[in-house]
Amino acid sequence: METLARRLADRIGADRVATDAGTTWAYGMDNSRVHHAPGLVVFPESHDEVVEVIRAAAEARIPVTTRGRGTGTAGGSVPVEGGIVLVTDRMTRVIDFRPEDRLIVVEAGLINADLQRIVGEKGFFWPPDPTSNVLCTVGGNLGANAAGPHAVKYGTTRENVLGLRAVDGQGRSIKAGTQTTKGVVGHDLTRLLIGSEGTLGVITEATLRLTPLPETRRLLRAFYPDMHAASEAVSRLMGQPATPAAIEFLDGNALDLLRRNSAVEIPEDAGALLMIEVDGDETGIDGLVERIEAAANDPDKAIDIAVARTEEEQASLWAARKALSPTLRQVAPKKINEDVVVPVSRIPRLIATLDEIARRHAIAIVNFGHAGNGNIHVNLLVNPDDAREMAAAEKALTEVFDAVLALDGTLSGEHGIGYVKREFVSREITPDSLALMRGIKQVFDPLGILNPHKKLPDTESADTDG
Repeated sequence: METLARRLADRIGADRVATDAGTTWAYGMDNSRVHHAPGLVVFPESHDEVVEVIRAAAEARIPVTTRGRGTGTAGGSVPVEGGIVLVTDRMTRVIDFRPEDRLIVVEAGLINADLQRIVGEKGFFWPPDPTSNVLCTVGGNLGANAAGPHAVKYGTTRENVLGLRAVDGQGRSIKAGTQTTKGVVGHDLTRLLIGSEGTLGVITEATLRLTPLPETRRLLRAFYPDMHAASEAVSRLMGQPATPAAIEFLDGNALDLLRRNSAVEIPEDAGALLMIEVDGDETGIDGLVERIEAAANDPDKAIDIAVARTEEEQASLWAARKALSPTLRQVAPKKINEDVVVPVSRIPRLIATLDEIARRHAIAIVNFGHAGNGNIHVNLLVNPDDAREMAAAEKALTEVFDAVLALDGTLSGEHGIGYVKREFVSREITPDSLALMRGIKQVFDPLGILNPHKKLPDTESADTDG
């Protein structure tokens, strides 16, 4: 490792290669509970410097884990085999910005919120908007295929990227995709690399597809007596032509947290909240809101539905929603946070099952998330020092995943698999499909140095576990 550190210091600069214990310890974690310190941390500032790092690592057979700001919750950027942590957060340049073509080319380390500010000045936005957008990087968004509230109308990261530059496990440069909205030449490496969590290549640059900012937005907040009534409303909303820009939901336990930690007024008899954003042209927004409100309303079940028309009212509601995850971490610092997805029509059945699991195992479960595409953040509030709670949580989590798969759902919608969920992957993906995926990994990374022990189970024998 010392020889490799000297080589990289010569190639990219001694000030961007760190081996001291303080730095390596700090870069051994993300927003999960996993920690493994690397032997070396490097801070490249360009695609060519990333090539240098990967080539040197490949020659030395040293594993490389790529990270941006470490906001992931699945241990995806934790160097579980030590080796090198490659940090992209100094790669923040805007390489090209062409509003007339609705695209921008940026380096992977650019913060999502900074990107939104840059394109917003020209009347555009990039639809992926994770809750952590003031911290997370574009590269991190691409690595996990992160999305956020507006995916229900505008799609996930994959639908909003035209092309990429990346570096594979041998240090070869990859140019994928196009700068046009149509293109069928070759295989679609862009969509393959997005969501691969750094296991196939290090994404260095991205050509992003931009969307014009809507003329106006309205935010409806609808209270219901319980999550079952709210879930039925979501199914009605998604079954009619007027597509909301976002549908967020909070269950009763989440509302209790907001009652104690925010200024949002919540009726005492409310057991669920839907936040429904509608956007569009000024001339048609009122009619659109009326249709959305009618779909959300059930006179026998809705407690109260109102429209937050001012920017201040809307900002207050969104701030409360985005504060939920940090608030939960204060209440239960070691909470288990999953982001399962089911077809929208089956949300009521999943919520009922989650309630049963919580009662059966005597564990508090708080649910919120992106109801418009069935992406539910299931939070098990547990004390890691309580052996009974942890044993119960392990059983409960297995039952949660079983319930999701029984409803034709998937185990992760945007957090990724990372390190902490690999053991469950074989429950969803067949052995033959996993074999094909391992073959793809071998082509991109024949030495197995890129983010080892992530995304897929390590061995074929694990494919039949569970």
